[in-house]
Amino acid sequence: MKKLFPFCLVLVFCAAAASARALPNRADVVSHVESCEAILQEFESDPALAIPRPVLQSARALVIVNQFKAGFLFGIKGGYGIVMVKRANGSWSVPTLLDASELSAGLQLGAKSVETIYVITDDSTPRLLFKQRFTVGVDAKAVAGPSSAEVEKDIHAKFAPLLVYTKSVGLFAGATIAASSIERDDDANVALYNTTHTMPELLYSDWVQPPVEVQPLMAYVQRITR
Repeated sequence: MKKLFPFCLVLVFCAAAASARALPNRADVVSHVESCEAILQEFESDPALAIPRPVLQSARALVIVNQFKAGFLFGIKGGYGIVMVKRANGSWSVPTLLDASELSAGLQLGAKSVETIYVITDDSTPRLLFKQRFTVGVDAKAVAGPSSAEVEKDIHAKFAPLLVYTKSVGLFAGATIAASSIERDDDANVALYNTTHTMPELLYSDWVQPPVEVQPLMAYVQRITR
């Protein structure tokens, strides 16, 4: 019976995760977009975290992820995010929702919130998000994004395709360390945009008009990447 206990916990956590992802409420999805906008603004308002303007000007896509790690024996990493791409005409796409939830086995203890911004500087990497799951560091090599001081020292530097800027609050200890994974959240996008168009069409076409709730984020990204 004792041997079955850990296995039962895994089933419970998996069932809870599946339930949480089913039929998302539009108000919750809107709050996720607004939260991602707040994260970007917080980064840009803090000199220690701000993404250098040359990096933002080189961006072909932005991914903003908000995650929360918690666990005892089994770790749960819940989270969500958005991706936006810069189109050929210089405009930015509507934000498209991502799921950043994971379940990991191993000794886990503690809790920590993690906010991450990925700056993608090429046109091919964003398309890797079209598949069901994208693992940072595996599907695309990621490096820590340069600071403003580093950029000023080398104004002619070429940026890697995937740059990472992150901050975290809290303590978390785990025996297992896995690369961060995200995946497209088609259900959330249906709830937000009321459309059958999926991530590729949302990002690279103008078939969906941005609802009022996402327009502040789009305007802010357009402004800081000029």
